[in-house]
Amino acid sequence: MASSLTCTGVIWALLSFLCAATSCVGFFMPYWLWGSQLGKSVSFGTFRRCSYPVHDESRQMMVMVEECGRYASFQGIPSAEWRICTIVTGLGCGLLLLVALTALMACCVSELISRTVGRVAGGIQFLGGHSEVLLSKIQFKIKEARLLIGAGCALYPLGWDSEEVRQTCGYVSGQFDLGKCEIGWAYYCTGAGAATAMLLCTWLACFSGKKQKQYPY
Repeated sequence: MASSLTCTGVIWALLSFLCAATSCVGFFMPYWLWGSQLGKSVSFGTFRRCSYPVHDESRQMMVMVEECGRYASFQGIPSAEWRICTIVTGLGCGLLLLVALTALMACCVSELISRTVGRVAGGIQFLGGHSEVLLSKIQFKIKEARLLIGAGCALYPLGWDSEEVRQTCGYVSGQFDLGKCEIGWAYYCTGAGAATAMLLCTWLACFSGKKQKQYPY
């Protein structure tokens, strides 16, 4: 089967997909922040949470509903910082997945990614901003997915001073102050996927494409 990637390029494609999947799973799961409320474990993501208080009319008291779900609306997300975090991290994860799927497709399609295009793609992945890259007559405008996810992870602690988080963290949390809460595995998962993609995949991308044949016309 024809391929436009070298052996290193195949490793790059597989690793890019693994990093994208890791970041996407971490982004979706509501386990970025762990705490407790009314004696029950509570966790938050950027747009989802597990366990929330409701008023029990029969007992006239607050009780915890132990189930996970997303907020009813975008405005329902506890803070503006978390809303921005949701947008930039979601966009970054989507672009990571797009680049990874394109790289996987190059394993089966010849002349999709040349050595020069691979190096340019690696530079774009690391430096950020936006650029246009020609991939087999299709022009993609690629923004820096890794930096978007990194920005989202950096913004997340700014929302720890919201009322919902303070209720869960013993009313002592603040921006970049966990209080009685703990960072969850999904936060590390999202950041680790982006960091690996930025550092390792960027380097491998430089050696991913084969030299294109030179034609006399």
